[in-house]
Amino acid sequence: MSEDSSPAPVPFDIQRLAELIRLMEEHDLTEVDLHRGDQRCRLRRGTQQTAVYAPAPQYMPAPATISPSTSSAGAASAAPAAEAKPDNTKPIKSPTVGTFYAAASPDDEPFAKVGTKVTADTVVCLVEAMKVYNEVKAEVSGVVTEVCVSNGDAVEYGQVLFRVQPG
Repeated sequence: MSEDSSPAPVPFDIQRLAELIRLMEEHDLTEVDLHRGDQRCRLRRGTQQTAVYAPAPQYMPAPATISPSTSSAGAASAAPAAEAKPDNTKPIKSPTVGTFYAAASPDDEPFAKVGTKVTADTVVCLVEAMKVYNEVKAEVSGVVTEVCVSNGDAVEYGQVLFRVQPG
């Protein structure tokens, strides 16, 4: 006989955990936190980015057009000149692969555009990945000097979305 009278811990019910995981996937949940007495079960999946669930915007980006006066030689010679210019702006980069949205819905104003003053906590856009809308925060204070992508564009992880002049 043991002198310790505390109850033995109950092992996790693997079947119940598997069912919770299935339900999370089925309902596209990223976190479940359950409590019963002093027991707690917390499940998370994916990254810990701030996510906003919103209906998908109902518009398509305008197709890219090429001006007939632009030649490939002219475009190639203009690129090195642009790179040679000193740039003291700070980039705001995409935290994930997905689709760039400048506004929460087609009828809303963009979160940020050229001339918008931002702080580190200012939401500048949404990047949708697998039906999850991730808020992208500026993480720098200053004024937006360039929007580098168009609404509805596919973006890569680390791709520059905006340039901000610190200040």
